[in-house]
Amino acid sequence: MKMTLILNLILSSFLLFSCAKDNKSQPPVITPETGTGTETMVWSDEFDYSGLPDASKWSYDTDGNASGWGNNELQYYTSARLKNSEVKNGFLYINAIKEDFEGKKYTSARLVTRTKGDWLYGRMEIKAKLPDGRGMWPAIWMLPTDWAYGNWPASGEIDIMENVGYDPYVIVASAHTQSYNHVIGTQKNATLNIPDCYTNFHVYALEWEASEYRVYVDDKLYFTFKNEGKGFKEWPFDKRFHLLLNVAVGGNWGGAQGIDDTIFPCSMVVDYVRVYQKK
Repeated sequence: MKMTLILNLILSSFLLFSCAKDNKSQPPVITPETGTGTETMVWSDEFDYSGLPDASKWSYDTDGNASGWGNNELQYYTSARLKNSEVKNGFLYINAIKEDFEGKKYTSARLVTRTKGDWLYGRMEIKAKLPDGRGMWPAIWMLPTDWAYGNWPASGEIDIMENVGYDPYVIVASAHTQSYNHVIGTQKNATLNIPDCYTNFHVYALEWEASEYRVYVDDKLYFTFKNEGKGFKEWPFDKRFHLLLNVAVGGNWGGAQGIDDTIFPCSMVVDYVRVYQKK
């Protein structure tokens, strides 16, 4: 009897160890119900439908901006136009097209979650494949919803992913604040080389907390911006922000080496957008 009890204890310990080891080797399955243990999915678009982007989740910034959105961009951003923003086959396509439209030579789309997805802190994941070609300027980024500290750059900007076609494979993450921005040459940023960013999907992610935010590509950390504790001029990132997905054409940065008109149409293809926050 005593020997049987000992054998049972040994067997139970072995099984427990084996189960723990097996569970550790498996990545967690993240669902809106279960989350990651510390975070729960609070918003997502899996693009598992067809047609225009889901109007309950996305709106459009449209053109009529004489300064090209402050960057001398050359596209006209359209609203709810399938040619420029379409969901099909499980993906969102943001299409830049060479065409005459409302006095401009190119069209594209700029999708925003403003008032439909606004968050203070969390993890934002966007799985995307980028458009290739000189003159392209795709971006995955965030802006303040309420502009509590004033106009740009006082209320901040978070750039999760930017790329310009004349500088292939270079992914850029940035922070813009009143103290740190490109207009006065003090912007904070970092770059990462992704040789297949135009042919394969990668996960571009932001982890944003009260003390800092971090930017990743496929879980590789490549940019950290810290809260210095000095006030909003250095850290305006204590208010709610929303996501933007867009493909610009030309502009001060994107068009610095001209535009190759043979590349059109060009698309940023998005597999999913997911937002997680701590429980």
